[in-house]
Amino acid sequence: MTDTTVRRNQREDESEGEKSGDEELVCPECGGRLEADPERGETVCSECGLVVEEDSIDRGPEWRAFDSAEKDEKSRVGAPTTKMMHDEGLSTNIGWQDKDAYGNSLSSSQRKKMQRLRTWNERFRTRDSKERNLKQALGEIDRMASAIGLPENVRETASVIYRRALSDDLLPGRSIEGVATASLYAAARQAGTPRSLDEVARVSRVEKSEIARTYRYVVRELGLEIQPADPKSYVPRFASELEMSDEAERRARQLLDSAQEAGIHSGKSPVGLAAAAVYAASLLTNEKVTQEAVSEVADISEVTIRNRYHELLEAEESLQT
Repeated sequence: MTDTTVRRNQREDESEGEKSGDEELVCPECGGRLEADPERGETVCSECGLVVEEDSIDRGPEWRAFDSAEKDEKSRVGAPTTKMMHDEGLSTNIGWQDKDAYGNSLSSSQRKKMQRLRTWNERFRTRDSKERNLKQALGEIDRMASAIGLPENVRETASVIYRRALSDDLLPGRSIEGVATASLYAAARQAGTPRSLDEVARVSRVEKSEIARTYRYVVRELGLEIQPADPKSYVPRFASELEMSDEAERRARQLLDSAQEAGIHSGKSPVGLAAAAVYAASLLTNEKVTQEAVSEVADISEVTIRNRYHELLEAEESLQT
């Protein structure tokens, strides 16, 4: 049998297979088009309604998702992508434990081999200076966010801001740590969980003045819409750390509302106002909270607390009269 004959036979077999496949998609009664109904597990004819097949196997997931975020959370095909990693979590890591799948320790030669593989894997994950820059910055953001108790959504936003700054070429002339800290500070304010500049500077590796300067530059160049910090957003954290009651926290919010209505909040530090409101509320609700304790929690001087809490009480009295 020649090669030409063999190829001809193969083409005839393929054409017959395609015809048989097409015939399976046609209703045996009326020749209409068949459709699958996944909700009932049936294959029915769209023309006459004949149920050709029933009790079909549903090979999809047993859960439902109503948006892409929920779908990523429920998916069991691997970790969801994240902006908090320089490669968005798409690469693989070699574990640091020198043990096999059964928990047994590796031999010395195998440990050396695994160490070499880790080294090369790390080099392949960060193949150029831009990726190394991004990896260092995202590690700094994660470290600082953990130190001052910021949630994951703030870290994700800070990572996106830093990526934008890197892609827009805003880093030349500025340190990686400075831009990373400014991105975290901006993300915290955007998310409504602000931290004072002093708090951020305490966990950063750069000076407070550099953070403030870089923050203004990044916000201006990227066109970020960041509202002025609301003093009331600091109150729950201060009240929680001082173990104050819900009544005292509510009273502190009322004092700040009165201050805003009286117009004395303009030009004053929101952290100082929040600390003074918490201290004043503790006095009004007969809770034993000292100025020193509030000063330590808010990282504000006692002099500022004394000045501001007198102003808050006077503003409330003026509105009541």
